[in-house]
Amino acid sequence: MSSVSPSYRGHRYPLEIISHCVWLYHRFPLSFREVEELMLERGVVVSYETVRRWCLKFGQAYANALRRRRPRPGDKWLYLLARVGPPVRRVRAP
Repeated sequence: MSSVSPSYRGHRYPLEIISHCVWLYHRFPLSFREVEELMLERGVVVSYETVRRWCLKFGQAYANALRRRRPRPGDKWLYLLARVGPPVRRVRAP
């Protein structure tokens, strides 16, 4: 497997639109048609078939990047997040 990212050259849509569609599909549990509807709400007319092709071509790079950024078990921020909340006092039953 090569580490070279796929080229966006020759595509009708700009890099930002392609990457946003692929990011939406891989980041959230959305179907291709739901991504198409979200882009239509933003004023970009793109078919679900085009989104599917983009996800096949560019999706693996985005999925790998999202996986790398996912917090690992035992990360320090989880400890800090638990410490930020208000302390819980235990009440003993009589």
